[in-house]
Amino acid sequence: MRLLFCLLLACCGVADARGLALGRPAPALDATFADGHAWSLAGQRGKVVIVNFWATWCGPCRAEMPVLDAFYRAHRDEGLEVVGIDLDDAEDAAEAARVMSAFAYPSASIRDVRAKGYGRLWRLPLCFVVDRDGNLRRDGFEAAPVLDAAELETLVLPLLRTGSASPATR
Repeated sequence: MRLLFCLLLACCGVADARGLALGRPAPALDATFADGHAWSLAGQRGKVVIVNFWATWCGPCRAEMPVLDAFYRAHRDEGLEVVGIDLDDAEDAAEAARVMSAFAYPSASIRDVRAKGYGRLWRLPLCFVVDRDGNLRRDGFEAAPVLDAAELETLVLPLLRTGSASPATR
């Protein structure tokens, strides 16, 4: 029975995210950070963006975050943006803020995020990569669960080296 439930859940997650397609425009994503700062993926044109869905209770998420942070610190001046979105419950907000205090990139609570086009967030961690033109280059549902240093070097670094978004897609 548990296997049937897991298969059903997995199918629902994939079906909900069926609008995701590599090389096509990434779905809209809007967030408001704890300090009140509004952020939108659409406003990041010309930058390479990594969107990281995580939670404090997720061990693989917590292992991935220092890798993302180190890559972000090394490449933010090249046009890299990393944004975390924590899926913790409201009562765990203080713990999420404590965890994020160690990192240079911002994170917003899922309660303050509009990310409908990403489907049902049933697996963590989930990392999506969006190129300078706003196109999806890594689908967190289809890729390996953890975005590691090797993949950052082979996928994200070349996207950073391509320069700014083409005028036709800005």
